[in-house]
Amino acid sequence: MTKKILLTALVSALGLSNAATAAELNIYSARHYQTDEQLYGNFTKQTGIKINRIEAKEDELLERIRNEGANSPADVFITVDASRLGKADELGIFAPVKSAAIEARIPAHLRADNWYSYSTRARVIVYNPELVKAEQVQTYEQLADPGLKGKVCTRSGSHPYNLSLGAAMIKHNGAEATEKWASGIVANFARAPKGGDTDQIRAVAAGECGVAIANSYYLARLMNSQKPEDQEAVARIKAVWPNQATWGTHINVSGAGMLKHAPNKEAAVKFLEYLASDDAQAYFANGNNEWPVVASVKVDNAALNKLGEFKADTLPIGELAATIAEAQRIFDRAGYR
Repeated sequence: MTKKILLTALVSALGLSNAATAAELNIYSARHYQTDEQLYGNFTKQTGIKINRIEAKEDELLERIRNEGANSPADVFITVDASRLGKADELGIFAPVKSAAIEARIPAHLRADNWYSYSTRARVIVYNPELVKAEQVQTYEQLADPGLKGKVCTRSGSHPYNLSLGAAMIKHNGAEATEKWASGIVANFARAPKGGDTDQIRAVAAGECGVAIANSYYLARLMNSQKPEDQEAVARIKAVWPNQATWGTHINVSGAGMLKHAPNKEAAVKFLEYLASDDAQAYFANGNNEWPVVASVKVDNAALNKLGEFKADTLPIGELAATIAEAQRIFDRAGYR
């Protein structure tokens, strides 16, 4: 059996079609949230366009897109984190989309040349008030202060969430200062980096460490939880919007772009415009504890409303993505792994 026949059989088995049709859209998604089903269902209901979807890890999807080449059935690639979107763009898989609706609704600093942000999450500081004073943890930079020795917990420094923060700090503070900061973080570890952001929050609540960094939607998820253990953890901690007096709290994104070989380009553009609509934007906030990128959209989420408003960093997301590799080199030299 030839490679072409094998590829056709695989595509057929996955329920995807590479024959262009306005009634279908093929999505490769690295967002793994069950609540996204409503997002896709609403699009089909509004447009009549059927969505075929494959979900997998970013690297697996990007490798598949590269291997499929011009025969790829994929129309849209969706993932989280600017570093991952930037990596996809570097591979040359995206095609630029000209859309007045997207440009009017998504702020310029949350758009790159070939992909767009549709929701944001903030990198907050969570601390235990029995172990750390609030004035000690008002900025990311303070986490490297010697006064916090043995009190800092984070997930791996090689994780995209932390690399994106490092990339932002390079832009704002310079590479030399960022490397000094990363070395200070390592010197302040309460334990070696491990687990995800929820694990960091629980470790702070348990007193295993005094302070940690976590994405806001993990904290909001615990705040909205009805589980007694989650409410107990939330009751033991406090959260800070970092760097409110300087460049603002670092944010990261979920985003998407149309693929270069998309067979259903018209449907792809409609979907990207839909993600910027009021319905979809409200869903990101109310369904998955993220912030909409369209400022006029009302947020009806108890946890996000309780966390309140904050000054967010407005560093262009494309510039952030371009500095990820440098952040990785700096973290490696500092031993932040």
